[in-house]
Amino acid sequence: MKRITFAAMAAALILTSTAHAQAPETTAAIAAAVADSVRPDADKARDAARKPAEIVAFAGVKPGDKVAEFLPGGGYYTRIISKAVGPTGHVYALVPAAFAQRPGGLDALNALAAQLGNVTVVATDITNFTLPEPVDLAWTTENYHDMHNGPAPSFAGVNSAVFKVLKPGGLYFVEDHAAAAGTGTEATSTLHRIEPAAVIAEVTAAGFALDAQSDVLANPNDPKTVGVRDPSVQGETEKFALRFKKPG
Repeated sequence: MKRITFAAMAAALILTSTAHAQAPETTAAIAAAVADSVRPDADKARDAARKPAEIVAFAGVKPGDKVAEFLPGGGYYTRIISKAVGPTGHVYALVPAAFAQRPGGLDALNALAAQLGNVTVVATDITNFTLPEPVDLAWTTENYHDMHNGPAPSFAGVNSAVFKVLKPGGLYFVEDHAAAAGTGTEATSTLHRIEPAAVIAEVTAAGFALDAQSDVLANPNDPKTVGVRDPSVQGETEKFALRFKKPG
């Protein structure tokens, strides 16, 4: 059992923010990306709970950015980020190399990348990867906790690799399902949740500074005592959003 009881975390967890001060063209680009008519209806149905415009703005996405997105799943945020960064930006969709070894494992993501035009699928060791260029932003949603699961936790390697691939002053955005206060990392494999304080401790240990925290996805009705796929909370769990910055 691992518990995070760092007194220094208390002050950090009070920090809340909604977004960077945005240029009008950034605000317009994000709004257009979310409103894009080619987004699947299934994605749009999730918007009320996921609040993508607010989250993408908080993360600091802007036109022209180069973004490393971890474990994009079905591409919910890949589509939005791709449109928001525009033709001068680029998204590197990072997936574990093992995905490429499964028959058809990357077919859907490769098809999406071809459709969007500014997305490159990178099958790699996510604990020790490189990219063709430094990026402005690293992005992970609802899967940071998974880096604690499996034979050997990979969070330290991932955080270190992110630090190396980001430009000086680059941003690292983490959104995940919130665990109850004081539980640290003990629920990552059982409830698929993690305490925000645990993430802050781990990411700052890799050299990042906590830049801001948003409570836009807070849900006081989530008891945080059941798994994220439990019918009582599925799609409505409380999530935390953290923005870190690489010094520079």
